[in-house]
Amino acid sequence: MSCRLSNQDWVGGERFAEVRLQEGESIENALRRFKRKVQTEDIIKEVKRHSFYLKPGAKRRVKEALARKRARKKTRREQD
Repeated sequence: MSCRLSNQDWVGGERFAEVRLQEGESIENALRRFKRKVQTEDIIKEVKRHSFYLKPGAKRRVKEALARKRARKKTRREQD
């Protein structure tokens, strides 16, 4: 049995991660690989982003607040 890992699979417009069990591989190792794949593809972040609706103005304010936070973090790193 070979391992087939696809970067992105689309089923009905939804993206999902897929991990196939390799021959002689334990479930724990496959689960670990699956968790790592989900984390690297930012699937959880995408699900959270689509879990509720933000009005365009509120989305803009959130985006600006994140930009301010990144700028503060960058200046703090440069001072150290």
